[in-house]
Amino acid sequence: MMNVDLHCHTNMSDGSLTPEQLVELANERALDILSITDHDTLDAYSAIEVIPAKLQLITGIEFSSQWRKQGIHIVGLNVDPLSESIIFGVAQQKKARLDRAEKIAERLSNLGFEHCLEGATLLADGQIGRPHFAQHLVNVGAVSNIKQAFKKYLGAGKVGDIKEQWAETATVVQWIRESGGIAVLAHPSKYKVTRTKLKELLTDFCSAGGEGMEVISGLQIPAVTRDLATLCNQYGLLASCGSDFHAPGMKWAALGLVSSLPENCSPIWHRWA
Repeated sequence: MMNVDLHCHTNMSDGSLTPEQLVELANERALDILSITDHDTLDAYSAIEVIPAKLQLITGIEFSSQWRKQGIHIVGLNVDPLSESIIFGVAQQKKARLDRAEKIAERLSNLGFEHCLEGATLLADGQIGRPHFAQHLVNVGAVSNIKQAFKKYLGAGKVGDIKEQWAETATVVQWIRESGGIAVLAHPSKYKVTRTKLKELLTDFCSAGGEGMEVISGLQIPAVTRDLATLCNQYGLLASCGSDFHAPGMKWAALGLVSSLPENCSPIWHRWA
């Protein structure tokens, strides 16, 4: 059985480990295949100097996108980091992320929290995101912890939840395909959409050229896995899996802690293994 983790993050986006620390941890946990999928950036790959002989590293990225004004994450696996489409897409997302950060800071300023952009920027080693604003709010004593920051100010539907600036999902899929990669719908069970809307999303995703879907995302109950496997097969998609690891100590998203795919799924890594 292959030990595979195709969704994790480093400090180049909102993770805590450096790319080399993450690769070292993957090696310690005897992973066979790893993809680092930082948000809207491929910077982790240029920071890795040594890849263990037994570890296959697949170039990956997690793009933020919007579908019918709903925030949707699309993972690109086995992309060519030097392709014009990926370079263009990353540049577009970087600009969008900076614009978004400025809007978040402005909204927090309207609530009386000053210097949020400067504080979040200092905390971000790579791409600036809501977790950096959350940590800044903790640091200045506005909230007691990151969870509270999201619950009060930065979570879904809160003042700091801004997603309208992201590229359309179909556009993101196009960037990935034109770079030679496979577009994967990330953690589909975590979107707050009805069953009907999820099926409409999958239909549009497939029509745009999406080829994969995460059947497993971190620790999840078997019933969810079975249901996602059914959807995956119904839409003729390849099955992916990942921990969505961000930092040590997150037991529900530990690197490499990914259960086996159901036998009726077609593993996406068969494209490369």
